[in-house]
Amino acid sequence: SSGSTAYKSIGISISYAITLIIKRKTKGIRDSGSKEDEADTVYLLAKELAYDVVTGQTDKLTAALAKTSGKDIVQFAKTLGISHSEIDKKICDGSYAKGRSDRSDNQSITDYGFTGEATSAKTAQCNGLLNTSAGQGNFSLSKFVSRTKAVEDKNWPTGHINNSTKIEPVGGTNGNAKAVAGDLTKLTSDEKTIVAGLLAKTIKGGEVVEIRAVSSTSVMVNACYDLLSEGLGVVPYACVGLGGNFVGVDDGHITPKLAYRLKAELSYQLSPEISAFAGGFYHRVVGDGV
Repeated sequence: SSGSTAYKSIGISISYAITLIIKRKTKGIRDSGSKEDEADTVYLLAKELAYDVVTGQTDKLTAALAKTSGKDIVQFAKTLGISHSEIDKKICDGSYAKGRSDRSDNQSITDYGFTGEATSAKTAQCNGLLNTSAGQGNFSLSKFVSRTKAVEDKNWPTGHINNSTKIEPVGGTNGNAKAVAGDLTKLTSDEKTIVAGLLAKTIKGGEVVEIRAVSSTSVMVNACYDLLSEGLGVVPYACVGLGGNFVGVDDGHITPKLAYRLKAELSYQLSPEISAFAGGFYHRVVGDGV
C-alpha cells in the first residue's frame, strides 16, 4: 500500500472544535489485474504494540514487547504460525544475535532449547543460530517460543545463551524482545499490517474492524489574556483551555478523554459589530492510546 495520512480540523468559536476523518489512501488491484481502484481505509490500532509494528519503530517496539508477558507472546506466536506460517518463518531464523557466551560466531548452535538444558548445540536466544543453520526457513517464532518455554517467562523478554555445555548464562537485557522487534520491522508493509492485527487480537484483547469514520468532539473551558493593550487595531492574545474530547467511531461508540489546549491569536475589529480572528493552537488528548 502507499499513500499518506491526512488530518482535517474544523474550528468553531473559541471553545468548541470538531476533528473529523482520519484516513489513509491505499491502492489495490482488482482480481482481473486490468483495473486499479482506490479506497479509503482507517486503521484503529490497539495501543502502542500494534502501532509500533506498522510504523517500524524498532526501539519503541522492543520496549513494548518487553512489557508483554511470555504467555501472551506464545499465544501470538501460535496464532501467527497457524494463520500465516510464511511470516512466522521470518522471525527468529537468523544468526546475528549472540547465542554462545564463549564464541562470537555461534559455532555448533543449530537449534533452540530451554534454560538449563545440557547441550552444546542449542540456545535460548532468538536469532542466535549458526549462520549455516539460519535463513533456511527451518526455524520460526512459534518454534522458538515453544522450544525455549517462553510461556514460563524464563526466556522472555531476556533469553539465556549457551556456555558450551548447557544453556545457562543470561543474554543481553531484553535480547529476545529486541531480536523479534528487529525481524518484525523488516517485514513488508502488508505483512506488518497482518501482524499488527494479530497483536491487537491475541495480546491486547482488541478487535480488528473496518471503520468508515472517526470523529472527535472537543469541549473546552478557556482562560484568555490580551498580550497588549487595546487601541492598536490588532490585538494579540493567548488562551489556555482545559476540557475533554469525545472520540467516536461509526458504530456509535463514544469514549471521553481528558484534553488541554494552548492557543495564540490576533483579533482585529473590522466594525463595531464584526471582528476578525487569526491564529493557531496546540491541542492534546491525554490517554493511554486506546
